[in-house]
Amino acid sequence: MPDEIADAKRALRAELRERRQLLSQHARDAAAAAIAQRLDALVDELGVRSMSCFLSTTTEPGTRDFVDAAVRRGIRVLLPVTRADGLLDWSVATPDLDIAEGLHGLPEPVGELLGPIAVNDVDLLVIPAAAVDRSGMRLGWGRGYFDKTIGSMEGCPPVYAVVYDSELLDEVPRDVHDQPVTGVVTPTQTLRLAPARR
Repeated sequence: MPDEIADAKRALRAELRERRQLLSQHARDAAAAAIAQRLDALVDELGVRSMSCFLSTTTEPGTRDFVDAAVRRGIRVLLPVTRADGLLDWSVATPDLDIAEGLHGLPEPVGELLGPIAVNDVDLLVIPAAAVDRSGMRLGWGRGYFDKTIGSMEGCPPVYAVVYDSELLDEVPRDVHDQPVTGVVTPTQTLRLAPARR
């Protein structure tokens, strides 16, 4: 990766991380409730029976209420579990979900692990992001887990990134391995940005 792209990504991530840390608990709670409603509507619109989602950290736009509600509705939700080799294992969310700190300090499910290819059967991927631009390019947090996952899937289903409204940008720095997303879900809108790859 050229140094200027890496530097631009690092600087933007630092700015976005700081902005997230400054959000009040009230703003985070309101965002989580709105995102749960938007994801619920997206699942209905796409007729999703099986999907992947992530367990949000305290500063990320909240997804946990949505995951709980989706499981109660009978949707099969796969949650990512990080591996040292840069791939993701998957675990099925359950109503009594046990959560522990994962490899990079992220919240991850405790339970039976399914291999990396388990995600190939889902109807929708909902993934984290630091920011997304209007062409669908996603800026992740720099470890490449989701870029590798998306890039390796044949017949990839729609991929939606969850961000705060201020993180939908005109442009993000990009490199050759970066994978675009189909759309973005924020507390105030669900936008389709790029065609699904199926």
